[in-house]
Amino acid sequence: MGNSIKKIKIAVNGGIGFGANLNSKQLMMLAKYMTEEEELELTTFQQLYIEIPEDKKEEIIEEFQSVGLTCYPVGNFVKSLKTCNFCKGEIEEGMPVAKVLNHRIAGKPVPFTLKVAYTGCPVGCGEPMLSDIGIMKIGELYNLYVGGKAKGKDAEVGILLMENQTPEELYDSVDKIIAVYSELGKKRETFYKFLKRTGKDQLISS
Repeated sequence: MGNSIKKIKIAVNGGIGFGANLNSKQLMMLAKYMTEEEELELTTFQQLYIEIPEDKKEEIIEEFQSVGLTCYPVGNFVKSLKTCNFCKGEIEEGMPVAKVLNHRIAGKPVPFTLKVAYTGCPVGCGEPMLSDIGIMKIGELYNLYVGGKAKGKDAEVGILLMENQTPEELYDSVDKIIAVYSELGKKRETFYKFLKRTGKDQLISS
């Protein structure tokens, strides 16, 4: 009993890029903190859940970061950005914008887990139309969608909230949406239900 080690769950991935990729050093680092009986949980949002000793959390996160792994909290937070699986080049597909956006929003506390997706072209490989917040790059500008729902018999695509936004406008818009949801959303109220209750005008006018 006295030797039991309290563990906590964290989310990790290889950072924001095209698809979900891990290299051998990253895999070996994750395996270092797993027993033969333990398993990694792969989420639909390009994250892996791993349990680590709570008293060594900061030390382990530093080790993970040293091999290029990015770490996020698990629970009612903004998830890391889900991105495309294919590309024509980092700059052309707007990946620098996706990286900045992820840095600004991932890990923010919200009433319920919030999923944000990004795609570099209208093909939509990142599935922005099925996420709480979705971004689609059109030419050199960005369209912003909200309210997508991928699961359940009431699944539906998101609605266009703003279009032809510059990167800075996009950052501000997403920050604002998350702030409104954080302030007005009820505890454990999904963003989909929040949007149905308050309407999209709340996101624009606040």
